[in-house]
Amino acid sequence: MAWYARQEAGPKPTGKPDKGSKVPSEGLWSRCDGCKEVILRREVEKNLHVCPRCGFHHRLTGRARLLATLDPDTFEERDALMESDDPLSFKDSKRYKDRIKSTQKSVGEKDAFVWGLGALGGREVAAGAFDFAFQGGSMGSVVGEKIARMLDAALEHKAPCLLFSSSGGARMQEGILSLMQMAKTCGALSAYREAGQPYISILTDPTTGGVAASFAMLGDVIIAEPKALIGFAGQRVIEQTIRQKLPEGFQRSEFLLAKGQVDMVVPRTQLRERLITVISLMGG
Repeated sequence: MAWYARQEAGPKPTGKPDKGSKVPSEGLWSRCDGCKEVILRREVEKNLHVCPRCGFHHRLTGRARLLATLDPDTFEERDALMESDDPLSFKDSKRYKDRIKSTQKSVGEKDAFVWGLGALGGREVAAGAFDFAFQGGSMGSVVGEKIARMLDAALEHKAPCLLFSSSGGARMQEGILSLMQMAKTCGALSAYREAGQPYISILTDPTTGGVAASFAMLGDVIIAEPKALIGFAGQRVIEQTIRQKLPEGFQRSEFLLAKGQVDMVVPRTQLRERLITVISLMGG
């Protein structure tokens, strides 16, 4: 009896998907959402999930952003167990409580924002990042509270504060309680600024809604990733309101840089060193 059976080898990867085929994103290969080329997964991961061929910036989890930016083995997470309640007993096609539990299970985070203390270039910093995979990075009561606590900790430690935004805006299931976080976070930011330490806001794709309308656009220095979508209302809503066609590239990082709304557009692979330089120049 044979202990194994020979199987015919399938076609070798060509680097391009067959027409109409769906290339899986698991295993050795992944397909770039920008150029649609099939690339070795380890090459993309080594390049911080930036396509080595076209430069497309794939989304990162909030935790991955922090670990890629801060000095190795220095990140100490705070408020890791904080999670959303359901103050309005909200229900659409599914109960809000059930949505939260389902998202926590699939994403592996308690909510859409992760923060903690760490070091960058040997300098202590407070740093936090949104995770767009958690309900579109929406800002509810927990997110607002975490950001306020991060700013309070930065104030206490007299440390620079880094905030990576990636959000669709306020979390509708928490209604006015979500919108209140805009004022709450801006109030905490105002108190923090009295310490004279830099607050650096890093805008990633996408940064929209109530997040863009509050702390995300209030950085002492505002840095954006290439081609990130940044704005309050969507392009279609704006065009329907003003009844005009918006210019090419509207609400993208490069457009905002040209209009003076952000200070610089920095590729992810260069961001860590740029942040170290900015903090040093600002006296942090």
